[in-house]
Amino acid sequence: MAKRDTSWTMAKYKRFLSENRGAGQLASYKPWLSIQDFPSKGRVSRIKGWKTNRIHHFFSDIQTRCFYMFEWDDEIVDIREHYPLLDLVEVVKDNKDLKQEFFINKEPPYILTTTFLLTLRNHKYIARTVKSSSELGKKSVLERLEIERRYWAAKQIDFGIITQKEIPTKMVKNIEWIHSSLYTYEERGLTENSLENYCNILIDKFRDNKHSIRKITSDFDKENNVSDGTGLFIFKYLLASKHIYIDMNELRIPDYPDGSSGNIRTLNRTIRTPCHLI
Repeated sequence: MAKRDTSWTMAKYKRFLSENRGAGQLASYKPWLSIQDFPSKGRVSRIKGWKTNRIHHFFSDIQTRCFYMFEWDDEIVDIREHYPLLDLVEVVKDNKDLKQEFFINKEPPYILTTTFLLTLRNHKYIARTVKSSSELGKKSVLERLEIERRYWAAKQIDFGIITQKEIPTKMVKNIEWIHSSLYTYEERGLTENSLENYCNILIDKFRDNKHSIRKITSDFDKENNVSDGTGLFIFKYLLASKHIYIDMNELRIPDYPDGSSGNIRTLNRTIRTPCHLI
């Protein structure tokens, strides 16, 4: 097998520009970096986004977990990862005390990226860089973060740093557990009509039901003569599509053996059911 060329060359820089990397929004956006381009020190992920309807590329678990947080947040309407600061030299005029390799003319130029540029519902933007807390003690990392900070400050865009310490682990695991259900119902042999019908049936079954989610969804499979796991998939879909609501920070959903009690709510009524596994 041929070894992947990871060197940064003028030809690669021009190719990235010709591919419109860093341009576009939502489904048309192309991240400056993809997992095929460079090796990663962490676990890479390719995830289809709810908001963007495209594949997102991540180089570490921390980046992936941040993505799940942003997917769940209704105030965020677009997620652009590995956003390139292509106009860095023009934007950051106050740079004499910064590392000059980012500001001198050289070929190919080194392109700094911010992990996430997020578009909010109010049409404002926020930028977030993701780092492990252990990296924040490194001088080279701090120098790059200061360049990013000044860049976004010059554009009057809020900038912040996220480490693993700011990520709510329980919530992120729950979102990860339900995430793919939103766009894979056809793979389970379901149509839009059958999915809607099963959703309504399962919601009704939750009303005043004192059994665990595992039992309710298992009974659903038997009563509707569908394959094992269909009811649990429908439950995931209902959560992912926010037809039902659970406090994702408090409840540990059925994949976790020490499930806890929680409230399940719909838009029109509150349905309380214990979520103990049996």
